[in-house]
Amino acid sequence: MNSRAKQLEAFGRLLDIMDDLREKCPWDKKQTLESLRHLTIEETYELGDAILDNDLPEIKKELGDLLLHIVFYAKIGSESNTFDIADVANSICDKLIDRHPHIYGDVVVANEEEVKQNWEKLKLKEGKKSVLEGVPKSLPALVKASRIQDKVKGVGFDWEESHQVWDKVEEELAELQEEVKSGNHDKMVAEFGDVLFSMINYARFLKINPEDALERTNKKFMKRFMYLESKAGELGKPLSEMTLAEMDVFWEEAKKLP
Repeated sequence: MNSRAKQLEAFGRLLDIMDDLREKCPWDKKQTLESLRHLTIEETYELGDAILDNDLPEIKKELGDLLLHIVFYAKIGSESNTFDIADVANSICDKLIDRHPHIYGDVVVANEEEVKQNWEKLKLKEGKKSVLEGVPKSLPALVKASRIQDKVKGVGFDWEESHQVWDKVEEELAELQEEVKSGNHDKMVAEFGDVLFSMINYARFLKINPEDALERTNKKFMKRFMYLESKAGELGKPLSEMTLAEMDVFWEEAKKLP
């Protein structure tokens, strides 16, 4: 691994390159905070994919792309004398020190859970009116539900045992079935949302990240379905002309793939 001096040298090199691009490249000169936003979101998802695939070379590449965006935003901020990369770095350093009094102060914690609880209490002392203020509005709903549950848990609003959460899941499923029978679509939507929220809560108690779990299932399904498509192609028969029984033969084969 590189020494700290080499790490700082590499970061300085990136800053120098960013200065050059902003001055000389027509595309880079035109970018704004707003124009970069959707690209940053895409890069974050690409990093997430690489992490789920445990592809370390790809993780390194995607981290570089994300780091470029951070440097880019800081460069734009410096051009209006609002903030620069030093302000960005010092801001997070100050926050980390303030939020870790068990490391940089005299607070004693017994475990990870107490660290998380102190974190939420400290944020309220900083002036936030609600622990939920830190949940971004634009998060995907599934991720947002996880963050909401983590936040309220930090101040003690939580179930005590996992079986209580599962009981709630079953209760919500029963309520969904009642609304399905009634045919009231709006109420079905509401109850379906409650089921999902409860399942995400249960996943948390099982220490399962629901977003990661669902994405693994997505990837697994896609791999199996593409196998099914390839087998149909070998037979020269479109899937639309195959019976479910014929497709199921290949689906069972696909399930045995590593």
